[in-house]
Amino acid sequence: MGEVWLNPDDHPWLTAPAARAVMDALSPGASDRARFVGGCVRGALRGEPVSDIDVATVLRPQATLQALDAAGIRAEPTGIDHGTVTAIVDGQPIEVTSLRRDVETDGRRAVIAYTEDWAEDAARRDFTMNAVYARRDGTLFDPFGGVAHAHAGQVIFIGDPLARIAEDHLRILRFYRFGAWMGGTLDPDGRRACEAQARTLSRLSAERVWKELKKLLAAPDPGPVVEAMHNGHVLEVFWPGTLDFKLFLSLINADRGKVRPADALLRLAALAGQDGDAVAGICARMKASRAETARLAAMSGPAPVRAGAVRAGMAQRDLGRALYVLGPQAVADRLRLDEARSGEDASPALAHAAQWTRPRFPVTGHDLIAAGAAPGPDLGARLEALEDAWIASNFSLTRKALLDGSGPS
Repeated sequence: MGEVWLNPDDHPWLTAPAARAVMDALSPGASDRARFVGGCVRGALRGEPVSDIDVATVLRPQATLQALDAAGIRAEPTGIDHGTVTAIVDGQPIEVTSLRRDVETDGRRAVIAYTEDWAEDAARRDFTMNAVYARRDGTLFDPFGGVAHAHAGQVIFIGDPLARIAEDHLRILRFYRFGAWMGGTLDPDGRRACEAQARTLSRLSAERVWKELKKLLAAPDPGPVVEAMHNGHVLEVFWPGTLDFKLFLSLINADRGKVRPADALLRLAALAGQDGDAVAGICARMKASRAETARLAAMSGPAPVRAGAVRAGMAQRDLGRALYVLGPQAVADRLRLDEARSGEDASPALAHAAQWTRPRFPVTGHDLIAAGAAPGPDLGARLEALEDAWIASNFSLTRKALLDGSGPS
């Protein structure tokens, strides 16, 4: 079992003001009533930046709330039915969860009981690397060898993988998601269990699956893991229709060596072959938000005729037209997808799109009416024709030139 130490000098989040205030409230002095756990410990072990801090405590939720209140710390009962409250210190949220054990599970939700046994709480967690607890002085409680697994990039179920998946079917996607982020080889036992139980993912809410899928696709290089999910018949359980691994992998490869954020939605569109119908089907099935659906629709399928085709090496005049019609986000998305298809570097066009400011069309319907045009259904068509001429001039035609050429109807 053994103990390992995280040196607070090397991990300043351990003694940051917000973390220290919460620990002082829950575990004052030499007591051991609260420990750090989860992503902050896992990230520290892997040398990754730590932003979100989670704490586990032997205190029951009401006692946690009382201790935080006594210390003048605002706390919200964000998941109190599951033992979680959120402490907020100087605007920073820190989740505090009481130690628990599962009484009953059905693959989607659990009936829990509280415990004061750290090992019992650890045993109900999914993977060994998520069951490592750090005391405030940096010493670690590691009952399942999670430290070594975190260092090696191994995602290992605690106990029998099939039993852990039966408790919570979402652990299938968490296994692949952590595998993608760790960049290591998928554990064979875990992979076999996930493939054997893949159909249980259909019992989960679309929102839970969608949230986990986006995290997976945002990994630096999710390609090998997504292919493993496909080969193991896991992806097909929740992914309807088209799969284009060539475009998906080309998009990931095109970003190598470039300062670009990993973009889950862009990768999803690539995996769907940038097919508008396939993307719409995924959005509907996953209950994607309106904003996500709109962005995915704007980057998928053929570009509107008025915008013209968006190509990585397109002329600046054509790029300006596309930017005006589609907007910078849709153009940037289409540029990156075309770069993946064509192999032509889209960086210059992307840089231009990032700095582009939308010009203001200098003519209005009122201007046309004042110039002699009759109000009615043809007015909009005439205004659009003038706008097209203005766009074709690279936005250089003046209001006077446009109106002089319009003539009355």
